[in-house]
Amino acid sequence: MSDNPQFDAPPPVPPEPRPLIPSAPDLHAPDVIRSTPLPVPAPPAENPVWSGWDVLQLAAVTLLTMIVLQFAIVFAARRYVFHGLTLMEAAQKPILALVSEFLAYIVIAVFMVMFVEGKYRVRFWEAIRWNWPTGEWKPWKLLGVGVTMLFALNILERFLPMPKTVPFDQFFERPLDAYLTSIFAISFGPLMEELFFRGFLYPVLARRLGIVWGVLLTALPFGLMHAFQYGNAWSAVLVIFIVGVVLTVVRAVTKSVGASFLVHVGYNGTLMVLVAAATGGFRHMERASLLMF
Repeated sequence: MSDNPQFDAPPPVPPEPRPLIPSAPDLHAPDVIRSTPLPVPAPPAENPVWSGWDVLQLAAVTLLTMIVLQFAIVFAARRYVFHGLTLMEAAQKPILALVSEFLAYIVIAVFMVMFVEGKYRVRFWEAIRWNWPTGEWKPWKLLGVGVTMLFALNILERFLPMPKTVPFDQFFERPLDAYLTSIFAISFGPLMEELFFRGFLYPVLARRLGIVWGVLLTALPFGLMHAFQYGNAWSAVLVIFIVGVVLTVVRAVTKSVGASFLVHVGYNGTLMVLVAAATGGFRHMERASLLMF
């Protein structure tokens, strides 16, 4: 030690503690990879093989087919059967409208199957989700949903300004036309409507916009499609819109177009049975107003 204290070395100062900074994890380490899994996006509510453009194409083919076949049937009937009628008068014959619609639906059904199986190489009934309801969704329960919906909407109609007469009434002016209309209303009619709206349109909308908007935007054109039949009355279109909402909700919950078809049949079938019973087999249609459907 020096005799001069100012030349003595100062005592050592302990180093300040350094803050602990976690080092970046080695992403290549297997333990880190296993402990930090990547988030998996939720699957879409629906994922059909076709696109929205395919649905628009199908709608265009449907509209064109119905127009062409109706004109052809009316023109042929006026030339060979109803000689004294104009084209407009012949077009108002319910039997011709039913025949043309029936033939158009056959053409459209064939096109649907060929389109799906030809373009996407998948089985039509599997792609469209025509799986017959099983488990708790018994067929008789689904038919019961349609019956219950009819009576519930009948109560609603009592508070709405429902039209007294509509263009659809002409299909019940003669018993033969009424019976043919009834058969069509519980078979081919609801089948084709369910295939297009709940089979093709809804899954595309649900995949793009979600279930809620898919249900609403499927029911809207379904209601508007029936507007002409009911004289464009907003109250009647509202009722059909509600029917469309219920049918699409059933399709969304059960994942089955067959389920919504059964509800549709239950609704239409109950209406036809009640009208037939009230009018003595469609012979006294003036009594149908008592049902207020």
